[in-house]
Amino acid sequence: MSAPDSDAGPTIEDPMTGPSADSALTSLSTQAARQLTTTHKSEPQMQAITSRWLLKMLPWVDVRGGTYRVNRRLQLRIGRGRVQFEQNGADDVRVIPQTLTELPVLRGYEDTEVLKELAGRFRVREVRAGQVLYEAGQPVTETYLVVHGRFTRFAVGKYGEEEVIGVVTDGDQTGDEAIGQADPLWLSSMRAETAGVLLVLPWDTVREFVDRVPSLAAHLTAYGQRQQLAMNRKGEADVPLQAGHTGEPTLPGGFVDYDLTPREYELSLTQSVLRVHTRVADLYNEPMDQTRQQLRLLVEEIRERQEWELVNNREFGLLHNADYGQRISTFTGPPTPDDMDELLSMRRKTKLFLAHPKAIAAFFRQCNKRGLVPGTASVDGHEVPAWRGVPIFPCGKIPISSTHTSSILALRTGEADQGVVGLYQTGIPEEFQPGLNVRFMGIDTAAIVNYLVTAYYSLAVLVPDAAGVLENVQIGRTAD
Repeated sequence: MSAPDSDAGPTIEDPMTGPSADSALTSLSTQAARQLTTTHKSEPQMQAITSRWLLKMLPWVDVRGGTYRVNRRLQLRIGRGRVQFEQNGADDVRVIPQTLTELPVLRGYEDTEVLKELAGRFRVREVRAGQVLYEAGQPVTETYLVVHGRFTRFAVGKYGEEEVIGVVTDGDQTGDEAIGQADPLWLSSMRAETAGVLLVLPWDTVREFVDRVPSLAAHLTAYGQRQQLAMNRKGEADVPLQAGHTGEPTLPGGFVDYDLTPREYELSLTQSVLRVHTRVADLYNEPMDQTRQQLRLLVEEIRERQEWELVNNREFGLLHNADYGQRISTFTGPPTPDDMDELLSMRRKTKLFLAHPKAIAAFFRQCNKRGLVPGTASVDGHEVPAWRGVPIFPCGKIPISSTHTSSILALRTGEADQGVVGLYQTGIPEEFQPGLNVRFMGIDTAAIVNYLVTAYYSLAVLVPDAAGVLENVQIGRTAD
C-alpha cells in the first residue's frame, strides 16, 4: 500500500455526509452560519386543545348576582329516577335502600327503616335472552328493578304486528306504576333482548307493607291524590280553559301556579396559580413574552376543563342533570338512524347533537350499512356532519365506559326557546377573557411571581325536555 500523499490538503467533514477526502468547502457551511443567525420559532404547541364546540354553541347568560334561578310552573307529575345497586357476588345483589325514593311512588318518603326492610324483600332473578317476563293484559303480580340487561317493551299493533314501545335497561324499573290501583294490569309486554339480572318484589309483599305501615299508606294515598289533580300533558298544574263555545257561557277562571322551590345555579369555578420566576419574566422575553405564553396555555387548559365540567359535573353537568324522562337507550346497541330519530322526536327545535368522535363514527357505520349518506350543516364557516339538518358536533369530554359504550346528547339552546344556557359573569375584576380573570398575587421570597387564574361558569337546563340523552351507545364494530 502506498503512503498517503503528504501534499494533500486537510480532510474536510461534510456536515451532511460526514468526513470526505474528495470535497472541499468553497463557502461558509450552514452549520457555521447558524451561529450568527436566529431560528424562527413557533409558539408553544399543545396537543390537548380540542374544538370545544359546546362552549362555542351554548348561548351564555351574564349572571350578575352570581346565582341563576330557574322559575317553572308547578309540576304535579313526579318524574322517574333510577335506583342503584350494590353487588358482592353473582347472587348477592341488593338495591341501595335510599335510592328507592327514585321511584315516583316513593319520592319524598323519609322512613329509612321501612325502605331498608322493603329493599331486603327483593329477590334476584336471572333471565335468558328471548324470555318474556309478562304480557299485556295480564295481572300485575310483581314489580321489577333492572340490575343488568336490555329489555324491550312491546305491544300488539292494530293489525297484529309487534310494535316496540321502549327499551328498559340498567337502573330502570317497571311495575311500580300499578301501586294504588285495585286490580292492576300490564299495559304492554316485556321481553329480554339479552341475558339479564332482575330484582323482583312480589305484589303481595307491597300490599302487606301498605297494610302494616301507616306512614307508607299515607304517603301512597297522598301520591294518588296528587296524580288525580288536573294537569297538562307535561304534568304541570292545569289552567281552566274553554274552547269552541257559543253564546255567553260563564268562563272558567284560574291562575298559573309556580313552583315554590325553584332550582338555583351558583357559578362554579376552575382555578390555578401560574408561577413564573422573575429572572425568566425579565430576561427571556424575546421574541416571545414568556409570561404571556405560559398564560395562554394555562387558559387553554382551564377552558378544556370547563367544557368537561359542563358535561360531567354531578351538580350541573348535562349527563347527570338530564331528566330521566328524556333518556332513551339504543334498541340494538350501535347508534342507528332510528335511534337518532327517536332522540330527535323528544323535543322541539333541537339545535345540536353532541357525541364522542367514536360514537359519531359508529353512527356513520350504521348509515353506511343502510346506504344512507348523512348531510352536512354550515356552522361558523365549518362544514360539520348533520342528521335531519341538525349538526352533530364532536366532544371528547363525553366519556366512554369500560363496556365500550358512550352517550349522545341532543340540546335545544337559548333562553327564548326554554333551552340549555351557559352561565358566567362578565366585568369581573382584572378580567382577561369573558368570565375569566388573572389576578396578581405578589412575588414571594424565592423571586417567583404568582398569578391566580380563575374561570367562573355553570350550566342550566331551563325545562326538562331541553336536553335528551341516547344511552348505551355501543361504539365498537359489530360483525356484519
